[in-house]
Amino acid sequence: MKILYVGEIVAKPGREIVAKFLPEIIKEHKVDIVFANCENLSGGRGITEDKIEQMRIVGIDYFTSGEHIFHQRGLEDFIDNVPVVRPANYPEGTIGEGYKIIETGKNGKILLINLIGLTSIGGKNAFCDNPFHKIDEILEKTKDENVDARIVDFHAEATSEKYSMGFYLDGRVDAVIGTHTHVPTCDNMVLPKGTLYVTDVGMCGAIDSSLGVKADITIKMFLTAMNQRFEWESAGRKAFRSVLLDLQAKSIARIDKIL
Repeated sequence: MKILYVGEIVAKPGREIVAKFLPEIIKEHKVDIVFANCENLSGGRGITEDKIEQMRIVGIDYFTSGEHIFHQRGLEDFIDNVPVVRPANYPEGTIGEGYKIIETGKNGKILLINLIGLTSIGGKNAFCDNPFHKIDEILEKTKDENVDARIVDFHAEATSEKYSMGFYLDGRVDAVIGTHTHVPTCDNMVLPKGTLYVTDVGMCGAIDSSLGVKADITIKMFLTAMNQRFEWESAGRKAFRSVLLDLQAKSIARIDKIL
């Protein structure tokens, strides 16, 4: 089975670059299923139902997310109707689902799990459960489901926390995919017990920017230590970031494009 994991889609430039490259990548590499992180999909933060549908049309089958998933108003009205999981270690009672068993037909069942890290992200994750304890709970709960693949999106800032999660799950899941920093890493590898791993897929969006935000805004923030209202960059180069997981060949390879 070949799974393409697309990095965080950031605002309109991200949606445009995904629509540009994804269909041809699916065809060229004979991809069976496509996952993507959508927490910055609409207006740079959060999701809307129409933006999710736009990305489904161009080939994304299911979405993971992160700390911005609840940013847009009205999410509670449609989150159960869209193929999106939010971090599973959010507090009990949070709307949405933290993992999903996806029926793929000929490729069997995929268990897709979303977790959020506790180091350095700040904000809402202060209320979250320990992701290491939560993944143990999920794997125990689903052990009799006869799934054919287990994929984890670990949405975290600290590389040490991501590597620790990778080795903690080595041999227990098929892949641990890091998201959140918007910066692609070149450490895609097969861990000693066979789990595919990358610290961060990176983002799809405007790269002549500060992680998608207009650079002059973040520069002013660092110069003055004053909060700034973020605006998302739309000009300049755009990047498509992803990794291709070949579960049969036990390989993980970056597929990156620049426009």
